Amino acid sequence: MAISLYDVSVGSMLQTVGAVSAFLEKGRAWSQDAGISADEIVEARLADDMFPFRFQLLSVVHHSINAIEGARAGVFGPPAPQELDYAGLQGLVADAHARLKALSADEVNALEGREVIFRIGQSQIPFTAEGFLMSFSLPNLHFHAATAYDILRQKGAPLGKRDYLGALKIKA
Repeated sequence: MAISLYDVSVGSMLQTVGAVSAFLEKGRAWSQDAGISADEIVEARLADDMFPFRFQLLSVVHHSINAIEGARAGVFGPPAPQELDYAGLQGLVADAHARLKALSADEVNALEGREVIFRIGQSQIPFTAEGFLMSFSLPNLHFHAATAYDILRQKGAPLGKRDYLGALKIKA
């Protein structure tokens, strides 16, 4: 069986974005039980020179469903800032997961070989759709998902590796 662009991109995105959605809910429940406002976490950072929790989640969405849309459009750039509270971020991640689930393998596989330009400032970096998704967006997706997870862990949420991994693709 050959593996397709859909399998390696959307399949991975669904697992990661689904895990993020689940650990966000676990973090919300923990903060409520601990008497901490989940909104206090939104601006938390691992280090002063890193972007906050909010940006990490915006980037999870940006490097998943928005990356597919960017590959479809042929152009992609940095995410637009959004001022969302914890519940708004949860909704954004849940929406991204639902939109990923709605994609068909045929529509994603049809992107293979298409040109995608990453624009940042005056710079333009050319990719093929598969190169863009595999070497740029998926690594970014995992970096920002792990950073969001780490911020919640740092704040005290009872998360473990299993929470980060999400739903495994086990043999039936």
